[in-house]
Formats: sequence, structure tokens, C-alpha cells
Amino acid sequence: MTSAPPTEVPAAYLSLREDALARLEAWQAPDPQQEQWRRELVEHCLEHPGALWKQGPPQHLTTGAIVLSPSLDRVLLTLHAKAGMWLQFGGHFEPEDTTVLAAATRETREESGLPDIVLDPRIVELHRHELLATAFGRCAEHLDIRFAGVAPDDAAFAVSDESLDVAWWPADGMPPETEAELGPLVRAAQRLLA
Repeated sequence: MTSAPPTEVPAAYLSLREDALARLEAWQAPDPQQEQWRRELVEHCLEHPGALWKQGPPQHLTTGAIVLSPSLDRVLLTLHAKAGMWLQFGGHFEPEDTTVLAAATRETREESGLPDIVLDPRIVELHRHELLATAFGRCAEHLDIRFAGVAPDDAAFAVSDESLDVAWWPADGMPPETEAELGPLVRAAQRLLA
């Protein structure tokens, strides 16, 4: 017999929620779609104290980052094991994360094998997408807060347990499904980091 998930949100996730709210409320969205998602993420955080907790509602706030080369013309991607496609680095919040940016940095370091990657502290993009129920369990949707960083061309990246591969791709030559998913993120990161 499985027990019901706990209902009292741990203090670490409440603190992360406050950080997420402060960042989202201060962020100037660059277009109407991003503004709509910004409002939706703020509303979700206000409605659900456990919005950043895996045991919270099935719509999880998540975080991550896109990693570009110094020339901004290549992107380091992971072949995500569950999703089965090339994506940015990222995932769920953990209780040891002190801020949304710290969580994005941890996820990026874990999944890329780049221990020294530093992310720009500015939000680069928000994204909202449904998940395949069979692959992601009770998590039905990700509400992403995304950042960006730069890694040297010769950086020694590594494949994590969550990935099938990690590789550099031309920013204008990603696989078609990845371009559809990440093209706007890559272009937003190029503008932010230029």
C-alpha cells in the first residue's frame, strides 16, 4: 500500500517559491507569449505553496539553462533519456537549492558535466509544456524558468544518468524537433549574451 504524498510543504520549497515570485514579478517579458507565461507562472506560485516541490501539484515549476559557445553559434545539448530528444539542461528543484538560479546552475552542472559553468543571472525565457504521462509519472506539465550560460568550445562535458548523450550542435542546425522546441530559447540567449 502506497502512502499519500505529504501535504505540508517543506520550508526550503517555500523559500524557493518566494525567490521565483520575486524574479518573475521583476522580469520584463520581451513579447506577449512570454508575458502570458510570466503571469501564469506567478498565478501558479500564488495559488500553490508547493509549486516548486515534486510532491506539489502535477504542474511543476522547473528550471534549467541553455549553454552556448563563446561565439554564440553553437549550443550544448543533452539527448534526454525520458523525452528522447535533444534538449537544454534542467529539471526539478531540490531542498538544498537556495535560489532558482542556484537550482538552474546545479542542474546544468549535473547534466552537462561542466563543474564550473556560470549562468547569467537574468531570466532568458519562460516555457510551459505538457509531458508524456508514462515517462514522467505524476508530473503532468513543466513550467520552466530558463537561464543561459557560456562554455568554452573545448570544455570537457560528460553524459549524466539522465541523458543518453551530450554534444555541441550548430545553433542554426539543431534537429527539427529541437529547433521547434528550443529555437526561440537559443535566439533569446544569443540576444541576451551578445
